[in-house]
Amino acid sequence: MTTPSPVSDPHAPAAAASQDGEQSDVLARFHPAVAGWFRRSFDAPTAAQRAAWPLIASRRATLVAAPTGSGKTLTAFLAALDELVRDGLANGGALPDTTLVVYVSPLKALSNDIRLNLERPLEGIGEELARLGLPPVDIRTAVRTGDTPQPERAALRKRAPHILVTTPESLYVLLGSESGRRMLASTRSVIVDEIHALAGNKRGCHLALSLERLDALCGARLLRIGLSATQKPIETVARFLVGMGDAAQDPNANPPACEIVDVGHTRKRDLAIEMPPVPLEAVMANDVWERVYDRMAELVAMHRTTLVFVNTRRMAERVARHLTDRLGAEAVAAHHGSLAREHRFLAEQRLKSGDLRVLVATASLELGIDIGDVDLVCQIGSPRSIAGFLQRVGRSGHQVGGVPKGRIFPTSRDDLIECAALLDSVRRGELDRLALPQAPLDVLAQQIVAEVACEAWEEDALYALVRRATPWAALERAQFDAVLRMLAEGYTSRHGPRAAYLHRDVVSHTLRARRGARLVALTSGGTIPDNADYSVLLEPQGVQIGTVNEDFAVESLAGDVFQLGNASYRILRIEAGRVRVEDAQGQPPSIPFWLGEAPGRSDELSFAISRLRKQVEVALIDASASAGATDDAASPAVVDRATAALATSLEIDDAAARQIVEYLARARAALTVLPTQDTLVMERFFDEAGGTQLVIHTPFGSRLNRAWGLALRKRFCRQFNFELQAAATEDAIILSLTGAHSFALDEVWRYLHSNSAEHLLVQALLEAPLFGVRWRWNATTSLALPRQTSGRKTPPQIQRMRSEDLLAAVFPDQVACVENIAGEREVPRHPLVDQTLDDCLHDAMDTEAWIALLRRIEAGDLKLVVRELPAPSPLAAEILTARPYAFLDDAPIEERRTQAVLSRRWSDPESTDDLGALDPEAIASVREEAWPQVRDADEMHDALTSLGVLAESEAQQAPQWLAWLADLAAAGRATRLPVSDHDALWVGIERLACVQAIYPQAQCEPPLTPPPEYADTWTEDAALVEIVRARLSGFGPLTIAQVARPLALEASVAALALTRLETEGTVMRGRFTPQAMGGGQEEWCERHLLARIHRYTVRKLRREIEPVERHDFMRFLFEWQRVAPGSRGSGRDALAAVLDQLEGWEASALAWQDDILPARIDDYTPMLLDELCRSGRLAWARLPARAAAASTVRSTPVVLLTRRELARWMALVETTDTAGLSARAQRVYEALIRHGAMFFDELAADAHLLGVELENALGELVAAGLVNADSFAGLRALVKPAAQRSAHHGRRRPRGFGPLAGGMADAGRWATLRRVALAKGLADASITPLAELNDETAFVGTEPAVSNSGVAAASRSEALARARQTTASAARRPPADPDLLEHVANVLLRRYGVVSWHLLGREAAWLPPWRDLLRVLHRLEARGEVRGGRFVTGISGEQFALPEAVALLRDVRRRAAAQGGGGALVCVSAADPLNLLGTLLPGEKVPALAGNRIVFRDGVPAATLIAGRFGFLGEFDESTRAELRARLAKPW
Repeated sequence: MTTPSPVSDPHAPAAAASQDGEQSDVLARFHPAVAGWFRRSFDAPTAAQRAAWPLIASRRATLVAAPTGSGKTLTAFLAALDELVRDGLANGGALPDTTLVVYVSPLKALSNDIRLNLERPLEGIGEELARLGLPPVDIRTAVRTGDTPQPERAALRKRAPHILVTTPESLYVLLGSESGRRMLASTRSVIVDEIHALAGNKRGCHLALSLERLDALCGARLLRIGLSATQKPIETVARFLVGMGDAAQDPNANPPACEIVDVGHTRKRDLAIEMPPVPLEAVMANDVWERVYDRMAELVAMHRTTLVFVNTRRMAERVARHLTDRLGAEAVAAHHGSLAREHRFLAEQRLKSGDLRVLVATASLELGIDIGDVDLVCQIGSPRSIAGFLQRVGRSGHQVGGVPKGRIFPTSRDDLIECAALLDSVRRGELDRLALPQAPLDVLAQQIVAEVACEAWEEDALYALVRRATPWAALERAQFDAVLRMLAEGYTSRHGPRAAYLHRDVVSHTLRARRGARLVALTSGGTIPDNADYSVLLEPQGVQIGTVNEDFAVESLAGDVFQLGNASYRILRIEAGRVRVEDAQGQPPSIPFWLGEAPGRSDELSFAISRLRKQVEVALIDASASAGATDDAASPAVVDRATAALATSLEIDDAAARQIVEYLARARAALTVLPTQDTLVMERFFDEAGGTQLVIHTPFGSRLNRAWGLALRKRFCRQFNFELQAAATEDAIILSLTGAHSFALDEVWRYLHSNSAEHLLVQALLEAPLFGVRWRWNATTSLALPRQTSGRKTPPQIQRMRSEDLLAAVFPDQVACVENIAGEREVPRHPLVDQTLDDCLHDAMDTEAWIALLRRIEAGDLKLVVRELPAPSPLAAEILTARPYAFLDDAPIEERRTQAVLSRRWSDPESTDDLGALDPEAIASVREEAWPQVRDADEMHDALTSLGVLAESEAQQAPQWLAWLADLAAAGRATRLPVSDHDALWVGIERLACVQAIYPQAQCEPPLTPPPEYADTWTEDAALVEIVRARLSGFGPLTIAQVARPLALEASVAALALTRLETEGTVMRGRFTPQAMGGGQEEWCERHLLARIHRYTVRKLRREIEPVERHDFMRFLFEWQRVAPGSRGSGRDALAAVLDQLEGWEASALAWQDDILPARIDDYTPMLLDELCRSGRLAWARLPARAAAASTVRSTPVVLLTRRELARWMALVETTDTAGLSARAQRVYEALIRHGAMFFDELAADAHLLGVELENALGELVAAGLVNADSFAGLRALVKPAAQRSAHHGRRRPRGFGPLAGGMADAGRWATLRRVALAKGLADASITPLAELNDETAFVGTEPAVSNSGVAAASRSEALARARQTTASAARRPPADPDLLEHVANVLLRRYGVVSWHLLGREAAWLPPWRDLLRVLHRLEARGEVRGGRFVTGISGEQFALPEAVALLRDVRRRAAAQGGGGALVCVSAADPLNLLGTLLPGEKVPALAGNRIVFRDGVPAATLIAGRFGFLGEFDESTRAELRARLAKPW
């Protein structure tokens, strides 16, 4: 194998500089017609084309490895077309009716696509031939796949195409049929496209043998050309392409050479992580998904075409459904393997033509199907491999020289880390390592039957043919002979030759096919496993539109509506293997599911995740050292430093880096270290059922973890005689233990040894569901289970039954009754059994890597950490919520013991200690309950029996105990045994024989003899274990000294007994009490008592606040914000308190005056507000500052603030860009800049404006957020026209209106809003003159959110909406000062009492994002100023509450429960902060405009008034409706 001189990246400057000279040399090799068409169609050949064409022209096998969009396909085809053109012209324009080029692609859709893409060069070359005056050359192309209609197949048999485009499976069929072999016998070259998608699996092995069979058919070695994305190692792919030739048989022969053209995979890419507005958790909540869908819809609107990749078919349907709700049915389509071919093809063509805005796809579109120009690729969740991500992102910018653009949406905290590691790997230029399957015997059996069915073969010649294919180069002759024997004698001896496909002449060593062998080989070929899906037929046409999973079909009923391909269908009836449906006309559907399809993570990506964790740990250590030794590793200062370091090194957004650092910092605080591939961590914690969960953090990927988990589960099963539940994910293994399991945690590392681990894994594997599935797949591939019966597809259930029958015949122990199996199952030597075990051990699992890991553990090369925790660590959350594909046993999800785990929050670093973090009150309570409560002599006797023995010193601490013991001694029921100089033991007569075995020299006082039924003989060790067991049942956690001292035993003797009890599962060791956690000795506790302590600790946490329903929370808010009857205030001080609570809330002037404040103050008048403003206590302002000449003051939202806080809120927004102001407004603004605050009249005189002109100018400046007035009356005057201000002249004025209350003269002075410096990083203290304002001042570092293509594609309203959103986001300045963030958090807490991210959706857009506020809230919680927990049900994410709010919340719930539904009505304005409909509360949003209102009935939205129209949100009688209307009409 040779490699030409290094080829430069096509985008590199050096390559570009030399292109012109190289282009003429490369194209000169082609016929002028071919070269002319290329020059007219393309600017220049790519680097891959320039390097590959000379090699192909010289008929040297070539592998072209290049990124997507580098012209690989044309690289191979143009050389083939040039050869055909030359041959045709040499024969007067005629080519023979033979197939000369075979093009193999892995996907049927890709095959169709290749044929369509061939039409353009063929037409162009034909035009060039005509222009040159040369005869036309008719080059025929055809596609032969499983989807090819019968008429087209018949046409191929009559007249062969010159270029045949096919798939590996169809090539196999053609090689097995007479007509196909005639067509292929003339082949001269083979092109294998996307070879990287085949080389690493059995499909590739199948193709490798087909290529060797094709060479044998043609009688010559064909030219092989491979097209691949860059792989590692690329030499492996090249060797897979060309095979081993005669080198497999002859050690002195050289394998065939293959030239490698590798232009590298590094190219410029636009990649980023898209973070939701709220922090990620272990599982993404539905309302957070809604924000993700909203963001995806925004991205789709900003681009012409978008491709959304997901990892499962169910997710494809789900995402398509939600995007349809936002973008319309015509703009969205789904694409996955369970859709009919016609549906997939239509979606591809619609996207290519631009009729489709977004296509949601699985890996079905990952390969190089031409779907036109895609502007953006979105990936939902990690694709689990570096190569897969590069392939998917490469679908955008697919043209030569294009820049792929990708956005990846993490779905959980662990997924975020994986996505960040993925981008880091891409930036580093890393690739997944490709490994070839080694000699799959099931594929070999199928290909042998197919080949021998065509012609007789000698065994040695066939063996040599097989070994020419790279996967079988090391095939042993014994394995080959075993397969031949199986095919000749039958798969089982039970059926004999009737189940055989070959005649084997053992004398001449020749092979011939039996009758029917060819038919079975042709109808049951391929390696793709059959699924148990039901066909979905659309009635009345009876057209198949796709498939659904068997379980989904069986569980469905007639009348159910489900979605398939982004369309809704109603089930008419369910038949055997079919679901007949009709169009549901868009009715809300359910989403079908398909089982067993989650991809596993590549080893290289697992290593990248481990590297990222180590990087974060180092950053935390360095940041902690910089902050000082006393600074906690999870403190804000440390997290800030580590976040900055991580964001810089990974080149990711600060929000993503911060979530990663905070998450891993909490995990490190809990586990003391972060698990990596050099540091493994094991943690154990209690569940709610009293059992324990054992989690091993092993970030090696699911293939290794599955092997370790299965073997460890088997080891536990043998040791404790109990079938455990277990699961393995990419980063962890979990074992669910019962109350019978107790052991020292660090011993688990030594439970498995590398010498015997694989044997144990095989035994565990035989009991796992995995073995049965893989057996059925291999039996089908090897033709032992034909896919068709009597010309029809064998039903899945029949196939499963036949698979079990075959397994019973070949491997009886596997299906035998367990009671009849003595010892381990004996594995027979059979090709199918061997292959199934090999697939399980080396494909589904990575046994070699696991054994290597065990050796590293044994050698001490790894750091091993064990932790006993009160609750699962943050890193354990994912494994606790693992889905069924991660299970290592067959228990259903609803019966998993992991469902009994209550996860605690790890926001407080102090809560991350060992089990010593258990509540001391809970420990004390359990100790009190466990100690006997004695009231008479009989209960004293019971206490002696239960405790085994009672030390006299213990009895002396309780009154009357010694007297009762004396009574028992007098009655002969108990006795005293002196065991030391200072103490003695009291023992009941039932326990006397046991205790005397420990103290044989002790004398009984008084002497007693045990009754015969209690006179058993005890050994000292057994007696000691029994007494210690009994003693521990009456105490809580004890040290060894505390156990040994009352019994007068050596500590070592007590330790031995405790170890025995631990092995039995009776006790557990750890550090449980605060004294032990402070550096004290290890403690021991009876496991049931420890479980009770844990339960009490959790119960106390739960008792702190039971979450309330949302309608009760609304009742609480009505009282909290003084809107409920009886809670409203009156007077100036009450108004000041209300405005303090509403600080920073945005509403129009009319809404403030007419709706919000009157709802809270009984005697509200405008004069009260004016007085507060004129006194200097209060100010009003427009935020954020945004110039808009057409803005109306009437609708301008303003905030009411205390003047001392105005500077804080001004610091949240950027300085205003005044370029859009009118000339008059600029003149007034400049006057205020020059002279400072001015009254209306002097301002009019200075600006030389009429009163009306000045009012308009001031209104414009107010709307832009540049000026305000001393009094609210100034804003009131701008809102009301001058004619309306004097409307009350001559009549009685409304309450509170003085003579000038509504006039401009009552406004006081007008002034510019000044910015003052609060702290480093906040706004500048100086006033910014108009002349210094420019574009850079307004929007710094913002990126236009609306691209040209997006504006062109979207409607004007969409573009304007996005532009407004862009302006709002650009005006937002994330404050660097934590004090400012803390002030905002406190304001929100004062406003709502309980805050969550949902409430932030009702606040101003310029407020800091929730993720910034969350850090502050965690800090406030750590200081004890707020409470964190779950206070309101039905909403996701973290919640925080003021302590006084929690008390009121409890009180409101209690009163509501006592009073029942009283029908209390509360009306609020839509502009009020209590309008939570559509955000916190379900339902449609009510526009936040003055005049719109909502009335609540017992905290539930009941009716609305929108634009003067009444609407009811439920079914009410007429009297209730009238009451609701009246309340809406006159709310206060």
